[in-house]
Amino acid sequence: MPDEHDGEDVDEIVRSIEAGSDAIVVPKELIEEAEAAAPLARSLYAKILTMKIAEKLKLALRGNKDARSILIRDASKLIRRFVMQNPRMSDTEVIAIARNRSSDEELLRIIVERREWMRNYQVRLALATNPKTPLSVALRQLPTLGERDLRMLAKSRNVPQTVVSQARRLVLAMGRGA
Repeated sequence: MPDEHDGEDVDEIVRSIEAGSDAIVVPKELIEEAEAAAPLARSLYAKILTMKIAEKLKLALRGNKDARSILIRDASKLIRRFVMQNPRMSDTEVIAIARNRSSDEELLRIIVERREWMRNYQVRLALATNPKTPLSVALRQLPTLGERDLRMLAKSRNVPQTVVSQARRLVLAMGRGA
């Protein structure tokens, strides 16, 4: 099949494209490099990495769920603390943080200080089962848990031995009381 354009037309099109004076419309995602066309989370993560502390603080306090999920793992304790103060922080996010074994002790203490979060059974259970939860906090959660969860904790090897022992005592007390 012969070419539609002769050599002069092709050269002219190439010159106009290189000069930026062409009127050819092509979808952006086909022009931009892979980095720019990466999924939203990856590009958001890249943007956050380049932000200054002040920008991260504002994003921590006002950001959406995606921003919070990235910033909660930030190296700065200050940033993580501000994420926990975000008014849009949901119970689901708090449960995930309480369950996460890489959450630091300070985040777990912040959760304990908020009554509205501590009313949630799943938050209390997550705190009791997280090995990084301060012992006094974990022990305070045990009496608020159901028998099935206490039995699970009494057999757990992932929590401090003191929590296991106290869970066993509570299970035995429930058996005697019935």
